[in-house]
Formats: sequence, structure tokens, C-alpha cells
Amino acid sequence: MTKSLPKKIALISSFLPRKCGIATFTNDLINSVKAYAGSEFSPLVVAMSNGQYDYREPVEFEIRPNVKNDYICAAEYLNFSNIHAVSVQHEFGLFGGPAGSYLSLFLDNVNAPVITTLHTIINEPKPDYYKSMVQLCNLSDRLVVMNGRGIKMLNEIYNVPVEKIELIPHGLPDLPFVDSSYYKHKFEFDGRKTILSFGLIGRGKGLEIMLSAMPEIIKAEPRAIYVILGVTHPELVKFEGESYRFSLQRMVKELGIENNVIFYNRFVSDSELHDFLCATDLYITPYLQPEQLTSGTLAFAVGAGKAVVSTPYWAAQELLDEGRGKLVPFGDSKSLAKAVIEVLNDESLFHSMRRKAYDYGRTRTWPRLGEPYWKLFSKARSFISLSLTATHAIPSSTLLELPEPPLDHLKRLTDDTGIIQHAKFTIPERINGYCTDDNARALLVMTKYYKQYSEPEALKLFETYLSFTCHAIKPDGTIHNFMNYNRNWWESEPAHDALGRSLWAIGNVIATPPAPLYLSVIKHFFDDAAKHIPSLSVRGMAYSILGLADYLQQFPGANEIKRLLAVAADYLIELYKKNSSRDWEWFEEIIAYDNAILPAALFVASLTLGEKKYLKVAEKTCDFLLENTYNGRHFSFIGSNGWYPKGKSKAKFDQQPIEAASTVIMLRNAYEATMNPEYLKLQRKAFDWFLGENDLHVPVYDFQTKGCCDGLGVGGVNINQGAESMVSFLLALLNVVESFTATQKTIIPKTEKDALDEELHKLSLKDIPADNGSKPIEETL
Repeated sequence: MTKSLPKKIALISSFLPRKCGIATFTNDLINSVKAYAGSEFSPLVVAMSNGQYDYREPVEFEIRPNVKNDYICAAEYLNFSNIHAVSVQHEFGLFGGPAGSYLSLFLDNVNAPVITTLHTIINEPKPDYYKSMVQLCNLSDRLVVMNGRGIKMLNEIYNVPVEKIELIPHGLPDLPFVDSSYYKHKFEFDGRKTILSFGLIGRGKGLEIMLSAMPEIIKAEPRAIYVILGVTHPELVKFEGESYRFSLQRMVKELGIENNVIFYNRFVSDSELHDFLCATDLYITPYLQPEQLTSGTLAFAVGAGKAVVSTPYWAAQELLDEGRGKLVPFGDSKSLAKAVIEVLNDESLFHSMRRKAYDYGRTRTWPRLGEPYWKLFSKARSFISLSLTATHAIPSSTLLELPEPPLDHLKRLTDDTGIIQHAKFTIPERINGYCTDDNARALLVMTKYYKQYSEPEALKLFETYLSFTCHAIKPDGTIHNFMNYNRNWWESEPAHDALGRSLWAIGNVIATPPAPLYLSVIKHFFDDAAKHIPSLSVRGMAYSILGLADYLQQFPGANEIKRLLAVAADYLIELYKKNSSRDWEWFEEIIAYDNAILPAALFVASLTLGEKKYLKVAEKTCDFLLENTYNGRHFSFIGSNGWYPKGKSKAKFDQQPIEAASTVIMLRNAYEATMNPEYLKLQRKAFDWFLGENDLHVPVYDFQTKGCCDGLGVGGVNINQGAESMVSFLLALLNVVESFTATQKTIIPKTEKDALDEELHKLSLKDIPADNGSKPIEETL
């Protein structure tokens, strides 16, 4: 008899040695299924990773959260790996994009059935979170929740059919029921009443409430000691360092309770955690908000048979029901102190809570949960999928074929001052120094790059270009453009568009800063310079429109910024009225350089201000420019050797990379304003000009040096690879990558789409409280 092959199950999750609760959960899940299914189960982990970890088996593939291409590559990898089913461990913050929406790129392209375990369900979601969850539910064949409330929320809030939902509780440790006295000796807690909180430390955990309760507890029980076990959440460290932990430590000193509070600032192994739990008398979770459906830390404590006092967040309400623990109001240190004292002093209550918790935990230990998960995995291919069919406006291979944005030549051109203007081949020409135009565009590129890739070297480049751009802005808000290699600004310089480009770049930083604190550094530079917008050139106006629109993403109520955006857009409209005719739908009597940025700006103005007059002119000028630059096979941009004056012949050469970049941006904005997918198809054609789809059929991008040539001339490419061409290539590439998710459309039946639209209308930002109920990225163990 032929022995059946093992079923290969791919698990999409964070994974050990990464220090987070989802990673620990996934490891426990694999071990429990292995214990039940034995050799029939073959796990393959696709780890969400930032590249800091040395993964070993069963990790076979890594996804960088903000790199869209990685999600598609992961799907392609699994499609060729004979996968039986995919298990996704879902937490919004684990995946890139608005509300973790990049995960849909993977789900759209993987061929195996998908089973998604939901670690967070938001009760009152903002529109991005609602849309992301609906898409996730549609693309999953089964959804696993960990308690009954989760079933109700999915059904009532997100319209998920009940038959598509499985209830499998959070696994609990299979620990012995022990007397804590024996284990206290390991930590020198002998004779102390030990109280424990553990997990990733972060705002929202309510540890300050417990510290406020400690003086009252110490009065009643001087031997009490409160142990805070765990490291600060890595995402919190990224944005504000250890300020929260330090505030807790200062609080301990101010309250004079240093002898009764211990911080263990490390992520402990399972065996160490077992020892801490066994040495604990009372476990505390004083969380500040109710919207948390699962808690690995609380589950661990209940499974160990610990007496528990907690605030009534959703997971605690279920786990501590029927006398398995004691609940106190949110943010109430007096009630918390009273409850702790009662449990420590009432031995009958203390032992009753412990026994009830331990008995309850026996029904849901990890060894018991291997069976329901394995049965779910095994029958995955027999599901009659309730997921909605996905369609791709552009095949996934188009993104896979793109080169990953290279920084090699950009770094070659950059020193500690900024990016050098020109190069002979790949060698920077220091004699020509620097210009703000290039540094502002490089800043824009690195803002977009860091949003996608979050690499330290990208942040270093970002700060170099940001420093240069801000330094260029004078106290009166006007701007320098040219700096020699000795770091001296030119005293007299030709007209330029540096102010407009700087507003565009700084505005983009304001919209998507690498960290919030950058806003406090740069906002005043934008505000000081913006008052000069009415005096800018036509292209300066266009660049500033893009920056103003980005600024309004962060500060939508900024009325003066809205007014200036309207002033700039109206100026473009007036130029169009003055210079256009039936056979010349353009803003000027010549089509010169960086042409597509003009209609691109009007598309953005129409989206930002909701004015149809901007959209109308944007479409006319966009289509006119396309008629004169796209021949049906490839793009042939207006050459700088004469440009294209009205009524005369257009120059075929020298074609500049900046034209391809602005065309890519224009077509992306055109799609967003009109939702016409033809614009996105042309966007890819415009980018492919760099890769050889041009009049000479030769690449302008140099795959060997990872630089971009300065132009396309009649005799071939200009081999010099200066700053403008390099940043143009990168800006075009990053815009194509950013556009890709817009082409991934989930088809929703009309009745459900109508319901989705109604929900999104009801969930407008003005009606939703600032706290959307989303919990920390990973609930840790």
C-alpha cells in the first residue's frame, strides 16, 4: 500500500528568534500540530522579517513588511512548492501598507486555500482598517477566531458568514499545578508575595495604574513585590526609545517603592517564563482599553493556574469568567489595590481562583489544540470557498520583472553634504558642486524608499538630503539652489524651480515621515517657504501643488495651505486658457522640460479640493501630451535639443530621464483621479523607457553600475550618470511599485459593495474616536 505524502502547510507569520507573541504562538502551533499529526504534517514558515534574524528550519522564505514585491514573490514561491494549504497569523501591524493591506498582494496571488487566524478584530474600525479586514475575509477560505465574541463581531461588523468561521481558543501552556514557594528561591523571592506582569512593555498596558496601586498594597502587605518582566515593544522603541520604561522607573522612585518593584528588561525563553510563573502568587493585566480579543500573556497565566486580577478587556472577560479571576474597572488604581489585597489576604478565595483557572486551562492546552487545527488544515482543499474571486488589472509578473530600487550609484554620488550634481560616467564631478533641485528630489525618493524598505542606510541618506534642503531655505522663506564644493552658495544664480521642488519633497516627508518627530523639525520650513508660491514659475507651481496636497494629508484642516493650493491650480488653469487651442491643448506655447508634472499636479488638485475644473483640464492636457509622446508601442519623449514649439516640429532627441519620471507620476495620478486602468498600463510603458522600450531600443538604466544614463541621444545613450537621471529613475520605479496595489481589485457583488460603501460613509474620520481599538502589533508571551 502506497504511503500518502505529508501535507505541506505554509504558515505566514513572524517567527522565532524574533521576540514577539505572534512568533511564539506560531511556534507553539507547529509543535502542537506535529504532536498530533506526526509525519503527516510538514510545516513551511514564511517569516515576516526586517532582516535582523538568522532564521533556520522551518523558515524557508522571508517577507519584508513594506516591500510589495516580496509578497508576490512569496506567493510564487509557494505556488511551486506543492503547498496543501496556507495558514496566516493575522495582526494588522505585522504587514505593510495602510492597515496591513499589503497582505492582499500575497493572498491575491497564492493558489492554495487560505486559513487565517485573527489575533485582532477591531470593533469600531476606521475606513482603512474596515476595508483591509473585508478584503482579508474575502480572500480567506476559513477564518479562525479564539472566542465567541469574535464570531459575532465578524458576522455583524464585517458581514462574514458564520459558516466560514471556526472557533479554536488560544493555546495555553501545559504546566504543573505547583506551590510557588519552591520556585521563589530561584529569584530570591523567599517570603515575598510575588505579583507579576509580563509581555512587551508599551503604552496601553496600564502598568502605571498598577504602580499607583502599589503603595496601598504595600501598607496591607509589606512583603509584596511587583515584577515587571519584558522588553519594550520594538515599534515603540523605534519611535520614542525607552521613554515609557524610564517614566515607569521614575514613578517608582517618586512613590518610594523601589524595594517592592523589580524590572526585568529582557525577553525570556519559555522555560524561564515557566519558572517566573511558578514563582508567582498573583498575575496582573491592568490594560487600559476593552478592545482586545486575545491575550497570550493572560492565557499563559490562566494555564499555569495563577490567581489573576485584571481589567475587563474582552479576552479577560471570557478567560476569567465563573470565578477564574477578579475584574476591576479600567484606570482605577484604588479598585485595583483593593482587589489585590483581597486576593492576597483571603486564602480561600486565592486557592479557589487558582483551581478554577487551572481546571479551565486543561481544556485548552496546546497539546489539545493540535487536533482541531490539523483537521482544519487537512480538509482545506475540500472547502467550498466563500471567498470572492480576485482579478488583476495587471498581471503580477509585471511587478516581479521590475528591478529592486538600487542605492549603489546614489550612494556613490552622495557625500556628507548632499548629492553631487554631475558625473563623468559614474565618477562624481566635484567641481560642479551641489544643487537644491537634486537634493530635494533625492529627499523625495528616500522618503518613498524608506516607507517601502525601512533600511538604516536609506534613513542616513534621507537625513543628508533633508539637511541640505532645509539649509537651502533662507530665513525669509526664499531659497538657494547652487552650492560649490566648498559649501558656499552662489551669490548670483540663474532662475530655477528649487523652491517648488523643495516644497514637494518636504510636503511628502510631512505626509509620511520616517518617525513623527521629524514633523517638529521640518514643518516650519514648509510654512515659511509656502508664502512665496504665488511668485513661482509654472513648474514651480506644479511641484508646490504636489507638496501642498501631501501636507494636507497630515494636516487636512490647514486652511491657508488649501488656499495656496487653489491659487497654484487656478494659475495653471489660466495659463491653459491663455495658450490652448483646438489643436494645442497645453499650458504654454512650447512643450519643454518635465512636461507631465503639469497635468499631474492638476489631477492631484482635483482629488484634494474636489474641483471638476482641474480634472477636466488635467485630462485634456494629459491626453494631448500622450498623443505627442506615445506612438502606440513605446514612449518617445520630447527632446531637449529644441523641444516642441507650437506650430513647429518637435525634437526627437535628446530625451531626458526626467520626462519618463514625470510621465509615470502623471499616469499614476490620472488613474487615481479617474480609476481608468488604461492609465496604469501606460504608466508601465513609460517606466519601460528606462529599460529599453524607446526609440533606440537600448536601456537608459545601467544594470551593471546600477546608475541611470543622462539621456537618449541620436547616437545612443549619454554614458554620464548624474544626479537628476538617477533620482528620476528611482522616483519612477518607486511610483510604479506604489501604484501596484491599486491594480489589485477584489470583485465584490453589487449588494455587498453597496453595503461596504455605506459602511465606509458611516465610518468617516470625523465620526470615529481617535483610538480605533487596534492593539499593539504583537501581543507577546
